[in-house]
Amino acid sequence: MNIDLKKIYSGKVRDLYEIDDKRMLMVASDRLSAFDVILPAPIVGKGEILTAISNFWFQKLSHIMPNHFTGETVYDVLPEDQARLLEKRAVVVKRLTPIKCEAIVRGYLSGSGWKEYQKTGAICGISLPEGLQEAQRLPEVIFTPSTKAEIGEHDENIDFATCAKILGEDIAKQVREKAIALYREAAEYAEQRGIIICDTKFEFGLDENNTLTLMDEVLTPDSSRFWPKSSYQVGTNPPSFDKQFIRDWLENSGWNKQPPAPDVPQDVINKTLAKYREALDLLTK
Repeated sequence: MNIDLKKIYSGKVRDLYEIDDKRMLMVASDRLSAFDVILPAPIVGKGEILTAISNFWFQKLSHIMPNHFTGETVYDVLPEDQARLLEKRAVVVKRLTPIKCEAIVRGYLSGSGWKEYQKTGAICGISLPEGLQEAQRLPEVIFTPSTKAEIGEHDENIDFATCAKILGEDIAKQVREKAIALYREAAEYAEQRGIIICDTKFEFGLDENNTLTLMDEVLTPDSSRFWPKSSYQVGTNPPSFDKQFIRDWLENSGWNKQPPAPDVPQDVINKTLAKYREALDLLTK
């Protein structure tokens, strides 16, 4: 698709276009990444669903902290024909300086956290009680940061002390406090709608006044692990609303998690897209 703006970045899922020195157009593609590798086939319609979910959460959680929205729409910055094609997958956002850590928050024991707990009894340096089971709710919500890897590289879990060295003590504490506050409110709301948010990843940036600002995407099936509350059971790997469905298929495929990724069967893609839509409907209707 031709856009009358200069492309300045192409990420795993999102593309960024320059509007001016203070604003960008952020476009959600239909690409899907798993284990830090972009899959060969897109999931058509995913970008629009992710944008709708993110926009919902940005608005709902705006009282907790500022976010990247400028208040403008695509029609303010693009010709009408281009804006019409992009209005459901693009947003006008502030240009921020990204925080150089992934802000991961966990409310339940799963994924890489479960694997680390089995080996060490801790996650990212946070000791946990003995005898916890997979998918069990943690005694309290924990902040477990990771490094921010380049495309094709793997993020690495770090402890809070390392995070503070990277970001500075003050910003690191702000990130931890805001990430946990965002997760707690969202998890409580989602549970009332039949979704357990196991864990999630937030992206933060700093504006020209060094104000911590929520950016990128929020609590989508790409950045979170969503479980249906109706079938949740401790001691199992619960079925998922999110891309964990594809991740599980990849885990069982024998793939070594190095590029290129294998082609995911169309029926797995279709089921994943249906789960994304179901999550949007449960959260927003």
